[in-house]
Amino acid sequence: MKISLMHGAGGEVMGEVVDLFSKLTNVNAGGIGLEALDDGAVIPIGDKQVVFTTDSHIVRPLFFPGGDIGRISVCGTINDITMMGGKPLALSCGLIIEEGFDFDTLSRIVKSMDDALNEENVSLVTGDTKVMERGALDQIAINTAGIGVADTIVRDSGLKPGDAIIVSGTLGDHGFAVLASREEFDFADQIVSDVAPLYGMVHSVMNAGTVNAMKDPTRGGFASAINEMASKSQVMVRISEENVPIRSNVRAASQLLGIDPLEVANEGKVVMGVPADEAETILKILKGHKYGRDAAIIGTVCEGKGVIMETGAGGERFIEPPMGDPVPRVC
Repeated sequence: MKISLMHGAGGEVMGEVVDLFSKLTNVNAGGIGLEALDDGAVIPIGDKQVVFTTDSHIVRPLFFPGGDIGRISVCGTINDITMMGGKPLALSCGLIIEEGFDFDTLSRIVKSMDDALNEENVSLVTGDTKVMERGALDQIAINTAGIGVADTIVRDSGLKPGDAIIVSGTLGDHGFAVLASREEFDFADQIVSDVAPLYGMVHSVMNAGTVNAMKDPTRGGFASAINEMASKSQVMVRISEENVPIRSNVRAASQLLGIDPLEVANEGKVVMGVPADEAETILKILKGHKYGRDAAIIGTVCEGKGVIMETGAGGERFIEPPMGDPVPRVC
C-alpha cells in the first residue's frame, strides 16, 4: 500500500495512518494522551492542567480570500488548545522552506502569523528553520505546536442525551474559498475563508455556561467532527437540515462542483454540545462575538448511535463520516 492524499485528509482513510500509532506503548503522560485522539493532550503538572498540541500546514495556494498559510498555522493551533478548554499561552514554529522561496512572501506570512497571535495575546516563543533543495518541496510547510492551561477540560467525547448541538457559524467557507482561489473559479459572490482564532469567543461561552463537548470541524468538515463526537460519546445526534447555516455562495458552489459542504474544512468554527436549558443563552453569547454572528442551534443528542439528518423534505438520511476531505491541501 502507498500513501495517498486521502491519508492526510481527516476522514476514515487517515485512520490507517493513525492506527500505526496504536502500537506505541508510551502514549500518555498521566492525563489525556494520544490514545484519546482528541484535539490535544492534557498533562497534569502539579496543580495545573497543561494542554499541548501540534499541527502541520501545507496550503495551496499560500494566500487566498480571508487568509493565508501563516494565519492558518497560528489559528489552527490556538483553536486545538481552545477545544480542550485551555487558554493558549505560547506557540512554536517550525518552517520547512524550498530553496528559492521569495523572502518578501515569507515576510508577509510571518506578519500574518503575528497579527493572529496578537488577536489572542499568544506568544511565539521558539522555532526552527530548514531549507530543502529546489523541487524537493512545494514552496513551504509550517508546523506549529502550542501549550496552554485549563481549569476545566472539555473533551470531544462528552455529549449527553438531551444536549443541544450548536455550530458557531456557516459551514464550508474555508474549503470552498481555497478551492475557488486554487482553480480560479469566478463566482459572482466571492467566497471568503473563515480562518480565525476562537479562544476569546469560546472563553466567553465557558464563563457563562456549560459546554459538555466541543470540536473544531477542520479536515473532513462538520460531517467528520460530528460523527467522531457521536461515536466517542456513544450517542445519536439528530441534525435539522433547515437549521444548518450555509452561505448561499457556498451552497451554489457545492451544487456546481458536487461537493458536500458538510465534508469541507472550516478553520474558524466550533461544534458544541451544551445542555438544552443553556442553549439559548450560549447562542446569544456566540452571536454577540464577531466570529459567531451566524451561530445556530442545529440539532439534539439522544440515545442510540450515528448521526441523522432530518431533511427539509421531511425525510431522514445518515450523515456518514467522509473517507477524506474532498478538497486537499487546505490546512
